[in-house]
Order: sequence, then structure tokens, then C-alpha cells
Amino acid sequence: MTTATAEQILDRDFGLLSDLIDCHARERGEKPALIHGENILSYRALNVMINRIAVALKREGVAPGDNIVIVSDTDNASALAFLGALRAGCTPTPLPPSATPMQLWAMIEDCRAAVVFADHNATLALAETMASIVRLGIVRLDRLEEWLGAGQDVPAPVTRGPQDTFNIIYSSGTTGMPKGIVHNNAMRWAQIRNFAPFGYAQAITLVATPLYSNTTLVSFLPTLAYGGTAVLLGKFDVQTFLETSQRFGINHTMLVPIQYQRIMASPMFDRFDLSSYRVKFCTSAHFPKELKADVLARWPGLLFEFYGMTEGGGSCTLFANESPDKLHTVGKPGPETDILIIDEFGKEVPQGAIGEIVGRSRTMMSGYYGRADATNAAIWISPEGHRYIRHGDLGAFDEDGFLILMGRKKDMINSGGFNVYPSDIEAVLLEHPAVADCAVIGVACAKWGETPFAYFVSNDDSQASDDILAWVNARLGKTQRLSGMEAVPQLPRSQIGKVLKRELHELYLASHPSGHASLPLPPTNGA
Repeated sequence: MTTATAEQILDRDFGLLSDLIDCHARERGEKPALIHGENILSYRALNVMINRIAVALKREGVAPGDNIVIVSDTDNASALAFLGALRAGCTPTPLPPSATPMQLWAMIEDCRAAVVFADHNATLALAETMASIVRLGIVRLDRLEEWLGAGQDVPAPVTRGPQDTFNIIYSSGTTGMPKGIVHNNAMRWAQIRNFAPFGYAQAITLVATPLYSNTTLVSFLPTLAYGGTAVLLGKFDVQTFLETSQRFGINHTMLVPIQYQRIMASPMFDRFDLSSYRVKFCTSAHFPKELKADVLARWPGLLFEFYGMTEGGGSCTLFANESPDKLHTVGKPGPETDILIIDEFGKEVPQGAIGEIVGRSRTMMSGYYGRADATNAAIWISPEGHRYIRHGDLGAFDEDGFLILMGRKKDMINSGGFNVYPSDIEAVLLEHPAVADCAVIGVACAKWGETPFAYFVSNDDSQASDDILAWVNARLGKTQRLSGMEAVPQLPRSQIGKVLKRELHELYLASHPSGHASLPLPPTNGA
């Protein structure tokens, strides 16, 4: 391990998280590094454990660069497996325990995992299916000490460079087989350095999203890099979140919009002391402006919204407290980020025009693991020869340089030759007092090709769908008007809160076998 101080490493153009943890063990050894429930690990104990994991991995025949899969809810053991893999020079590859055995099989085979660390439930699901494709076996996290064996050996130093792989994060797979997104050490180091202004050395960070999500790593990794404390919530629920915030004096957290929505809607919110909060972050899905305003009004501390992709590319930050009149945007690009808006021919559009978002920065993926075809499809080359990543989103810059998102490019509806953006319709729907949540999809229509259709969650069962439909359509342009809408108990969402519109399309086709809207089309005259 390094003899440099943590401060010296953080001043470098490139460094390793593993070296920083070793420094923190020497410089602030008794400070809590990880907390999960009543289980507290100091930096010294954390360092000892990840050393032991690295030694045990080498004992099992794992080599630097091998991919190490982790299938577990977020707790100290899964975090140790992640950090131990890094200490061994390997590539941690966390996967969602909510995935089916066949989905896990596909991802584990795709990344050619050397070892799988799994919690008890995942072990049961994997035992028979996975044994033949995991090269060196499955390690049960609830029996980690047994697997480690005796001794607290220090592993031999492993040299890892900027272009070596740091981690693989699998996409949600909402449009097919998940792809392994490869992040290298240089990308993660740039990300850690970008978080220097947010006070992570004094952070007590509540980690309330799963370890297999890039959303989590964006906050979790800087916490450990700067010597803060990460409090791991595990499975999210509002009461536990609020109780944990008050108990530990949490001052940093990263949440997704659906979590903010549930927290702010809870009658328990005002019963807890959240005055310790200094910084709250949000990313990964649409964050309604009304919800941002509610967080600003009732929750102490600063609110920052990040816009970006797991693949990297361009990123924006909205400093919500400083720009309360821009809550409908996702902020401005950072100083080392270049974002362009292009048309279908790859030509940059004028300011204010809607187009496809492409971006580049220091925080870009190396590519999709073993998928050169998919990697090439995600890249756009500018006329100057610069490499950008296609975000798959549509957007426009306003007159002040703030980015306004218009939704996913693949979700755009072409109705009668006009582009209709679901996000515009959803914003109007959410203004209705009976609509708690909603999503708009395009469905086949004999007359217009496609037409908008909405699924919504009601908070007032006395309101008929037809009445809400009439109210909404009276406030929409004629090309935007909904052909129909249906109430559902809840919208299908990923583990990090993204609406799974593919499942809504499947639901629509199941209840409308012809594929066409069953309700009368709205009139085409008038605004």
C-alpha cells in the first residue's frame, strides 16, 4: 500500500480509491467508515477486511482484471466484497438481486465472472443454475468469515492504471438484454475529484439506493474517498429513512425522484429532525418541478439535481436553491462538459430548438462489455472529430443555457406527422388534483399512425377517468390530446425509479389486442 497521505493522493491527477482507504485506516483508523443497522466498521477494520478478501480471492485463483459479481441487497458485506475486489485489482460487477435466475444467468455469463458473492436469498436462487458458469464458485456473504479463513494477511501490491477497468454496471435492460457498462479508473477518479466541493470529508452519507446502480456509486465512492461515513440503509422505506437520518445526523444523501416523492408525501415527514442535512442530491429519472419546490421549502440543506447517464457523456447540475425559477430544467453543463443538441441528420440545432442530446466529458464509459456493435451505436462523432455519447434523450437549451428535457427519443410520439413529447402531457396530467403519478405512451392509431395514451395513479377514486381526460385534453394542443387513459394501482418502475414504459406498452396490447386506441379520438378542431 502507499505511504502517501490521503491529501497528497487527492491532489494527484490520478489515484486509486483503494489507496485512499488504506490512508484513512492509518490517519483516522477509528472513524466509522460503514454502518448498517447496528454493524459499524471503522476505517481500520474496513481495511483489514478488504485485505483479507483480496488475499482469499488470490488463493482461489482470481487474477487482477477478473470480473467479480456481487448479488446482494446493500449492506456491509456487499460493500466489503466490492471494495475487496478493487483491492485485489479485480472488477466489481454488482447485479440486482431482484433479477430472475435466468436474467442473472445471462449477465453472469456475459461478464464471464470468476467469482460470485451472493447473499442468502440470491445463493438459493443461483446454486443450481450458476455453478456451471461461474469459474471459481459462489461465495455466500452470510458465511464470509468462514470463506476467508484465519489470518489477516496483506495482499501483494497490484498495479492498476487509468485505463484499467474499475467496475461494470449493467443497464436496466428495459429495451432488451442488459449491457455491461464499463467504467475505467480514470473515469471514476475524475468523478471523485468533481465531488471535492461538496464537503465529503465531513459527510455522514445515507446510502438509500442499491449498490448495483451508478446512482449509488456517484455518492458512495466520494464518501469513502474523502474519509466520510457511509450509512447503508438496505431496502428503502420512508420511516426507516427518516429514523436513520435523525439518529445519525445524516448530512448527505443521494435519492431518486420517486424516493423524494414518497418522503415528502409521508405524514411522518414533519415529525423528524432533519436539520443536520447540508446536501441532498437527485438523479436518474424525471424530477417534477413541483416536487423540487416542496423539497426546497420543507427540507433543510441544499438541493442539487444531476443529469447524466451511467454511460457518461455530458452532465448538467441544477443548483436548485440558487435557481428557483429554473426548477423545470436540469441545470447547466459543468465546466468540463460539452453538450450539443443535434437533429436527425447530425447537425447542431439553433438554441431553443428540440433535438437529440449528445455529450462528452472526462466521465465517459470505456464501452459496453464485449459489445463493440452496441458501443459504436452509442457514439456520435462531431464534424471536428470529437467523440460524443448519444444520451437517447430529447432536449433544448433555454435562453440562459439551462437544459430542458423533453423525454426519451424512443418514447417520442409521431401523431399525424407531428412530434408529441410525453413529458409535456405528463406535466399537465400531474396538475390535476386527482392524479398522483402518470406516464404517457404512444399507441397505434389507424388515422394518425400514433396517438398518446396515459396510465395514471389516482389519489381520488371518486374522480372518473373520463372527467380527468376531458380536463386534460381541454388544456392540451390538438396534436397532444389523449385518446384515452386508464387508472392503475401503481406504475411499473425499475429499482431506481424509472418508469418501465415497455411494460406499459405490453399492458396496453394485452387489454387492446388490436393495438389501436379503443376510445374515441379527440376532436381535431380548436386548441
